[in-house]
Amino acid sequence: MTTIDDLPIRDDLRGQTPYGAPQLDVAVRLNTNEHAFAVPQPVVEEMRKRLDAELADLNRYPDREAVGLRADLASYLGHGLGFESVWAANGSNEVQQQLLQAFGGPGRTALGFGPSYSMHPLLAAGTGTRWIGALRDPDFGLRADAAVAEIHRHDPDLVFLCSPNNPTGTALDPEVIDAVLGAARGMVLVDEAYFEYARTGTRSAIELLPGHPRLVVTRTMSKAFGFAGGRLGYFAADPAVVDAVQLVRLPYHLSALTQAAARAAVAQSAALLATVEQIKVQRDRIVDVLRGRGVEVADSDANFVLFRTADDQKSAWQAFLDRGVLIRDVGLRGWLRVTAGTESETTAFLNAAEEIL
Repeated sequence: MTTIDDLPIRDDLRGQTPYGAPQLDVAVRLNTNEHAFAVPQPVVEEMRKRLDAELADLNRYPDREAVGLRADLASYLGHGLGFESVWAANGSNEVQQQLLQAFGGPGRTALGFGPSYSMHPLLAAGTGTRWIGALRDPDFGLRADAAVAEIHRHDPDLVFLCSPNNPTGTALDPEVIDAVLGAARGMVLVDEAYFEYARTGTRSAIELLPGHPRLVVTRTMSKAFGFAGGRLGYFAADPAVVDAVQLVRLPYHLSALTQAAARAAVAQSAALLATVEQIKVQRDRIVDVLRGRGVEVADSDANFVLFRTADDQKSAWQAFLDRGVLIRDVGLRGWLRVTAGTESETTAFLNAAEEIL
């Protein structure tokens, strides 16, 4: 039987494993940071209408530039943005891959601060961009002076920042981002996939776009919009950045069906985002209950919580699974991550945690 090693695969891909969390049939699944609530029926009906309108024309290619969708997303973001400052693709991963294709590549480097989103180094590897992994502070924060020092040390072509950060949940002060922009000569990418879950008063890096043509802020509809199955990510940036990624995007990369469903979702954003506050309540409940039991927990502005276990987090992960609760081992020794779900799902997790931690 032929294996990968028998094929002329790139040397840097040998021994690697695909990204992905376990997909198991369990009673409570809290491992992939999906939004816990299903799409409301009125939104489903609006999506169905828009999809039906596209079916008869599937013999034709979709709008290559997805201008209507980009205009809708710009309106949702506000801050005076127009469609020319927004780009969309199949999930924020594809958006970030396109940015690496345009601004990274062989002979170029990308700097990130871990622990952070584990796809960033994989996207860099896939585009031939050398990844440089710096570290966050012990409390998972990131100080401006520490970030600037790493930039001066490595002089990267791209800097990746996560706010709120995955897997820790911590948000960045815009002053940190501003300091990074002042120090970096290359592109600065701020991943705001979980921004809609942030605590009141948390500021978006979108505020810093004016006057910073090398800043890119990426978002997704997979989380707070509950559109994970629809696969739609996007970014806001200077129009010149949008022009740059169009040099590397595949033709007709967003299907007509994806565009139609996403536009319906954005049009119904108030209905879709109505359950975000419920998720935030459950997130804060997890934090408060675990801390009340003496468990160390990271601050969170996302829809998940990172909490301390014994040093062998793998055994703790299995203990949760044995109780019908699937959470995430992110490879951080002594820590596990749980997605904030519905009230009943959170109760199931907390009951299991009481026995395990």
